[in-house]
Amino acid sequence: MKHGLPDSMSRADREHLINTWIFDEKARKALKRRLLDGITYEALAEEFDMSVRGMKKLIYRATDKLSKHMK
Repeated sequence: MKHGLPDSMSRADREHLINTWIFDEKARKALKRRLLDGITYEALAEEFDMSVRGMKKLIYRATDKLSKHMK
């Protein structure tokens, strides 16, 4: 698994999953940047004007939501 998503998933499948289940626009954009582009938490926090801790929480919650829909 790469970043909480199966390695066997294509980039398009990962993006579709995020678009389908992550409704909050900020969380969706941040999660795509993290999971699809590999951007660090620090860079994301700066990009979205958040603390690193806040960004980690946002990504964790969104990733947790995705994992519940993959079971």
